[in-house]
Amino acid sequence: MSRHTISAVVLLAFLAIPLSRATAATPATNVTRHTFERQLPEGNYLVTVTFGRDDAPSETTVKAESRRLMLERVPAAAGESPKRTFTVNIRTPALGEGKKVKLNAREDGSKTWDDQLSLEFLGDRAAVRSVDVTPAPPQTITIYLAGDSTVTDQANEPWAGWGQMLPRFFTKDVAVANHAESGRALRSFRAEKRLDKILSTIKPGDYLFIQFGHNDMKEKGEGVGAFTSYKTDLKKYIAVARERGAYPVVVTSMHRRRFDENGKIVNTFGDYIEAARQAAAEEKTPLIDLNAMSEKLYEAWAPEQSTKAFVHYPADTFPGQDKPLKDDTHHNVYGAYELARCVVECIRAAKLPLADHLTEDVGPFDPATPDPIETFNVPASPARTSKVPEGR
Repeated sequence: MSRHTISAVVLLAFLAIPLSRATAATPATNVTRHTFERQLPEGNYLVTVTFGRDDAPSETTVKAESRRLMLERVPAAAGESPKRTFTVNIRTPALGEGKKVKLNAREDGSKTWDDQLSLEFLGDRAAVRSVDVTPAPPQTITIYLAGDSTVTDQANEPWAGWGQMLPRFFTKDVAVANHAESGRALRSFRAEKRLDKILSTIKPGDYLFIQFGHNDMKEKGEGVGAFTSYKTDLKKYIAVARERGAYPVVVTSMHRRRFDENGKIVNTFGDYIEAARQAAAEEKTPLIDLNAMSEKLYEAWAPEQSTKAFVHYPADTFPGQDKPLKDDTHHNVYGAYELARCVVECIRAAKLPLADHLTEDVGPFDPATPDPIETFNVPASPARTSKVPEGR
């Protein structure tokens, strides 16, 4: 396959779009956005970006596809040309024999499922000299994510899932293929052939992270329940991953934002968290207990501060938003980022081989002492919506 390159002059001269900057709490101004798109077959691609400009220092954040965070605030002094390489997974809905994944209206035509590599370069001093794209080596490890709205690549600000923050923490040896989708449970995810899509490309040595529960607990019918259908279906996901030589990992759902009068988190999942823990133990598969980690995280924030990690914004915070947003299930970029740090810390604590592929700047993380909201700054993308994702 041929190499794909683009001149920095083209990028900066013709695709610079002034935007507003938004932190987790407030909108702001003067962010510049540069974009890059190339039509490519689905697969994993190594992307090497050369940053910087000759006349001034720069600082650039890179996102891919639907706002997946790839690189965070890469600095370059005036005249310098630092390079960074990362791996992006791209895919289409197509399956063999004319079959395809059943997409919903939100996904149809989205960058998550198209046949293009899409990149955003963001920051009030963003500067890119060149972009070089080549197919990733066959031995590249892919982390496949199967889950719901709290995991998925949310296409629009201010929403975010922890899965779209995860690539930032891994080296170029790892790709993240986020197949999670809003509103899905174990059964609906499989019925729409989303699991089939994962199984069509997963290979020995890859990982399948499985986080469901938010929507499974709402299902009704004979035999439906935490220790019956949910636990059985979870074990089926574990089994099919192993059949292909991949490593299944069970992830418990993070808590919803619900506190009691003493500032302690209230369990809203019934028996579903315990069922997931049991399934992992019985199948002897690794467990990332995000539910337990999120309890520490939310209680460290306490009720009032925790709103800054969720989609809680007064009316008119964003253009066209005439009503307040108060969502105690879904997170903004800051909240999703902190949850991704919880996941990464669990990967390290479980001694998964993936821990050997974390970037050098990923230090230990204690959810009882989260990153300060005041210093958090991932530049916002332009796409926005006030519509709440499925699966509250």
